[in-house]
Amino acid sequence: MNVKKYLVKCLHRLQKGPGYTYKELLVWYCDNTNTHGPKRIIREGPKKQVMWFVLTLLFASLVFWQWSVFIQTYLSWEVSVTLSIGFKTMDFPAVTICNASPFRYSKVKHLLKDLDDLMEAALKTILTLESGPGHVNYTEDLNMTIWNHTPLVVIDNRDPYHPAIVDLFAMGRNNSGANSSSPQGSCNAQKCRVALRLCGQNGTVCTYWNFTSATQAMKEWYILQSTSILSQVPLEERIQMGYPADQMILACLFGAEPCNHRNFTAVFHPDYGNCYVFNWGMREKALPSSNPGTEFGLKLILDIDQQDYVHYLTSTAGVRLMLHEQKAYPFLKDGGIYAMPGTETSIGVLVDKLERIGEPYSHCTINGSDVQIPNLYSEFNTSYSIQACLRSCFQEHMIENCGCGHYLYPLPKGEKYCNNQDFPDWAYCYSDLRMSVHQRETCISGCKESCNDTQYKMTISMADWPSEASEDWIFHVLSYERDKTTNLTIDRKGIVKLNIYFQEFNYRTFAESATNNMVWLLSNLGGQFGFWMGGSVLCIIEFGEIIIDCIWITIIKLVAWAKGLKQRRAQARYDGPPPTVAELVEAHTNFGFQSDTENVTDPHVPKNYPEEQGPPIPGTPPPNYDSLRLQPLDVIESDNEGDAI
Repeated sequence: MNVKKYLVKCLHRLQKGPGYTYKELLVWYCDNTNTHGPKRIIREGPKKQVMWFVLTLLFASLVFWQWSVFIQTYLSWEVSVTLSIGFKTMDFPAVTICNASPFRYSKVKHLLKDLDDLMEAALKTILTLESGPGHVNYTEDLNMTIWNHTPLVVIDNRDPYHPAIVDLFAMGRNNSGANSSSPQGSCNAQKCRVALRLCGQNGTVCTYWNFTSATQAMKEWYILQSTSILSQVPLEERIQMGYPADQMILACLFGAEPCNHRNFTAVFHPDYGNCYVFNWGMREKALPSSNPGTEFGLKLILDIDQQDYVHYLTSTAGVRLMLHEQKAYPFLKDGGIYAMPGTETSIGVLVDKLERIGEPYSHCTINGSDVQIPNLYSEFNTSYSIQACLRSCFQEHMIENCGCGHYLYPLPKGEKYCNNQDFPDWAYCYSDLRMSVHQRETCISGCKESCNDTQYKMTISMADWPSEASEDWIFHVLSYERDKTTNLTIDRKGIVKLNIYFQEFNYRTFAESATNNMVWLLSNLGGQFGFWMGGSVLCIIEFGEIIIDCIWITIIKLVAWAKGLKQRRAQARYDGPPPTVAELVEAHTNFGFQSDTENVTDPHVPKNYPEEQGPPIPGTPPPNYDSLRLQPLDVIESDNEGDAI
């Protein structure tokens, strides 16, 4: 019952309103607030009132300006990075090794024969550029279908005002097109550049991919054409064309435990063919490293079989390797390093851990579930990475714009890889998309970094291996173990030795934290308010109370204005003055009563009833009260001011 009385009392208090005008409310606030300044405005003389009014307005403006600065700083979501160093036994990183050549030439020679013949003819033509046109012809008995689709051209800049673009093979033949004439005289490398011509829309739109060296042009042309050929080969056949693990991995030792090629997980990489991952953690638990140092790391002896390289596709000899986290896909082009043949490469590892705090401070994701771009690398059951997101985004744009997927990236279900037969314009489309700034910005804005990441910093040292004194017996033993023969099948050009180990068990953690948190914001806001105005949180509450009172005064005034407007509209219905209460009572009880006002039709005064209808029974006259107030059944005490409720 007490709660009910209190609630009813509060309701009546709200209905009454603050009971002030705006001026009275402002004077009351200035006289009772705990904020310095407003009291002096109403208590001092006229001159000091002006001075204190200006000072209060000035310092209030400074407070609001400082508040806006601090709030903007807080909403900028700045972070600070804390570096901490820890010491513990750590899991050995996953190690991915690949041969620099993705395929064995003996296995793909039949697929690349026409391409190799065109490459040899193009090289001979380039070497004889200074001989002029009509001197040699290397294109006899060649399959020109591949060449005509994406030819190499020579851009002749000997005449800077009229540059000529000529097909490369036209330099060795005595013919020319209508729109391009063969340059006369010698054409050296400074004045003539080799470029790729990429055409789309049935050859109506063409672009030229320029290079500073003919070596780069020839390499890119061969990669582009071989991509079209190899993309049509099934994955199982491509795996068979690569280097098998039992022939590549000759010796393996992890700490004091021997290992072999069965301890590696095979994965096909489009750039490097068959790759093998040690300690990937897909099917088994990650292996820990018992101690730092070379004796407790991974030791490998690898044979890259350099004699069987695809000579136009691969110009680098060695092993491509990468250290990464368990269950992470190895992007060797981004984070891999090369190990030279004929050397022993020692790699000391230090661990850096990155911890980002996420939205709104960092644009990162925990597992990629909040990234809108589908992860095409999820088929490998690997964790999310920004490299996987960027490549998936590019492949998505490639399929959307070109109608096919690029050979170097995973393919969504139901789509096909690009090739010259099914998609004649794919090379032009790929080049245009590759150079598109909008495409890169779209993918970068759509992808997020991983909130937790581990990076392996490597210290690399190399030495010749084996030495001249020991190479004979080492090569004999390795040849016998692999090929069961006493003949030497391994030489220095194809052998690589790796030592991978932790330098120390100290690891560094780079952790992000909010530079400006809520405590920082509140302390600065309160400090500025207290310094310039001498205020506190209670002063802000007082100001809020005055705002509420002003709102109530406004509501009461609006209600009064609405009632007055309604009354004025009611009075407008009378031509003369409205009837008094006594006249209305008399008219209600005496049906023969006529008002003193002549010729006035009053809707409130009843008219004479027809003869056939008798007068109604008189009713009870309304009470002659100035106001009505409903008294609740429960007796409610009056408030502190003595007003009855």
